[in-house]
Amino acid sequence: MSTKKVTIQVTGSGILQDDVIMLGEGVLKALKIPSGRPLQLQFGSYRREVTVIPVPRYDGLRINQTVASKTGLVPRSVLSVSYRSASRTLRLGPFISVLVSQDYPDQPDRPFGSITMFCHELVNACRKQGAYVSFFTPEDIGAVTGHIQGWVYDDGWKKTVLPIADVVNNRLTSRKLENKPSVQHFMKEVKSLYGTQTFNEKFLDKNEVFDALKSITTLKRVLPESHLLKSSATLKTMCSKHPVVFLKPVRGSLGKGIIRVSRQIDGSFLTLATSVGGTRKQTYASLDKLYASLSGKMKTTRYQIQQGLSLIDNSGRPVDFRALVQKNRSGKWSVTSIVARIAGGSHYVSNLARGGSLSTVKEAVAKTQLPGSAKASAYANLHTAALDIAKGIEHAIPAHFGELGIDLAMDTTGRVWLLEVNSKPSKNDNTPLSESKIRPSVKAMLEYSSYLAGF
Repeated sequence: MSTKKVTIQVTGSGILQDDVIMLGEGVLKALKIPSGRPLQLQFGSYRREVTVIPVPRYDGLRINQTVASKTGLVPRSVLSVSYRSASRTLRLGPFISVLVSQDYPDQPDRPFGSITMFCHELVNACRKQGAYVSFFTPEDIGAVTGHIQGWVYDDGWKKTVLPIADVVNNRLTSRKLENKPSVQHFMKEVKSLYGTQTFNEKFLDKNEVFDALKSITTLKRVLPESHLLKSSATLKTMCSKHPVVFLKPVRGSLGKGIIRVSRQIDGSFLTLATSVGGTRKQTYASLDKLYASLSGKMKTTRYQIQQGLSLIDNSGRPVDFRALVQKNRSGKWSVTSIVARIAGGSHYVSNLARGGSLSTVKEAVAKTQLPGSAKASAYANLHTAALDIAKGIEHAIPAHFGELGIDLAMDTTGRVWLLEVNSKPSKNDNTPLSESKIRPSVKAMLEYSSYLAGF
């Protein structure tokens, strides 16, 4: 379907009637839009019958103040316009809403805290591409049926009433918020009533991912042995097979609560646990005593037990990799970026929140013990694994994802392993190292949203 980009101009209510819009003559001809006859104007869930008046030597779209207030459109917005003759529908869009965890109305310059820069970047990308974006929180849901309170940018952030968008990108960072009945009801309702597409629908937990991917033969090579820790027998079996195992909170993030268990020469077991102050060491005479020490935590936290790997290191600091894999303008998975993450001096996890640092893959593997051929093929092997894992997630887990943060590791032979998959990848942690005004990750998110919206 062909589209044209138009700039929105808002006129006073006395100049233009509510059911009349003015459109550049060239746009009308290019899209074969009839003038002087009633059409359906559609923007997200907003619909209204209008008559189009052509304007010579003009390439914009004029609406009056009443229509602007009902659509939430601000002057000088750049949108794509398409026309479907069968339904006589003039569509403006794509209209994208991003669901964020929290806003700060008393901080007009930073209404979304640490992700304000990402939000502003997305606004700029939309203006270049011809799209419209708003941002809302769970608190904004349910005030008015068919509408929502949301933030838009108009020479500054402002909150306004908006229709339901064509596409919702779920960027909630809390399972508690995501599981709120109001949020779950909203997601189902907008899909059934307005055909709204929602992506990154839910959090993934570690055990769910590994259990789902085990059924895919081609991915077995990248999966370290992993089980849900349910009994001391599982702990004993894994520790007898592997000199090192990791206990990971099934729903943990940022490396919180990970416990490394290693068998010592004297038969005891050393644990290293990530904590706020650094790494805490403890020794246990037996696995029974170690398991007993975990039993209190296991009442509230489920653990995945995973085979420890002989990973590459950079000057003694463990290295892993974060691949950002996103759907593209054709709806296909594509690797946007892969960065290496080098652990901080006193840590065995590489998260930036724990003192890790970012590097390119090439730079990170250059100072490792990998053979030369493995160094040369490192990026390509990580790229292939990341794509295969994203396709595997889509095949095995019944939810709609548009982007995934895939954490990978490489052992000393160059073999790639999956560590975990994050369905709400941070907009800071996975930033490509090249500086540009609009990051490839933001551009990709917009392009996939446009694809979903049919633009």
